Amino acid sequence: MANVRDLKKDINYVIGDIIEAAYVLNYANSGKDAEKVEAIVDEAINTFDELIEKVNAKGVENKKAHFKAINAELETKGHALIEKINGLN
Repeated sequence: MANVRDLKKDINYVIGDIIEAAYVLNYANSGKDAEKVEAIVDEAINTFDELIEKVNAKGVENKKAHFKAINAELETKGHALIEKINGLN
């Protein structure tokens, strides 16, 4: 990983794309699952907030391992949110 800025951009892009996909699905299905989509979007926003908070944490002893763990968490939570979106189809 190059730096913290790139990690923040990755978090922003991944979560942003997930939110966009949820809204596109909602629009394509004429709002049939609007409550479920909103729940997924809320979860995505909470995930974003949690990850950014972890990135901005001060006093981390091993920064490389800390940021690597955040990147792995982004991947697992991102996949989980995508699976939820796919489950609505």
